[in-house]
Amino acid sequence: MTGAGISTESGIPDYRSPNGAYSTGFKPITHQEFVRSIRARRRYWARSYAGWRRFTAAQPGPGHISLAALEKVGRINFMITQNVDRLHHRAGSNPLELHGTVYSVICLDCGSSLCRNEFQDQVKALNPKWATAIENLNIGSPTPGSDKSIGMKQRPDGDVEIDEKFWEEDFHIPPCRKCNGVLKPDVVFFGDNVPKDRADEAMEAAKGCDAFLILGSSLMTMSAFRLVR
Repeated sequence: MTGAGISTESGIPDYRSPNGAYSTGFKPITHQEFVRSIRARRRYWARSYAGWRRFTAAQPGPGHISLAALEKVGRINFMITQNVDRLHHRAGSNPLELHGTVYSVICLDCGSSLCRNEFQDQVKALNPKWATAIENLNIGSPTPGSDKSIGMKQRPDGDVEIDEKFWEEDFHIPPCRKCNGVLKPDVVFFGDNVPKDRADEAMEAAKGCDAFLILGSSLMTMSAFRLVR
């Protein structure tokens, strides 16, 4: 099972290391905040849209590549990741994504889903001037924990810091095109629960293994800790 620490060499910061997001006072959005507050959703999606191009430019690191090689020769028969960045997939693995992925967007009302790139296009269509300003920024080369080339600090799940004056009133979120409902990244935010079928699959694999290798995780989330407890 892997956590955020395995992706730091790819330029994606973690939460709990000495230089992680929590060290600067960062607080990730909770499920309850996202559901209850249009302002919280606007902040989340504006920051996530702005960071998306740089987030998807990250490449698998040595850890991702090494684990894929171990899978290929049969030394690993099941992989779980807490990460939402899909870097394991790009390295050739096919892990169970315990906390989901930002590469998919779901509707909280009707349950339909769409790919993230399609959602990005919808955001761009609703916010053409705002999107153009973001796209004209130079993303530069990924460096862990920062995005100095565009003057915005990157966060662990792909979003970046943007002053609220840039999104509070002028940023518009696309609704679900099937039911006009609220769209959310297909991730398990803090305060939410891992879907039961996914949690059960992870637990079954954990109980049946001969050894459990943990990489890049402090096991501070109960969904991960319970698998090795």
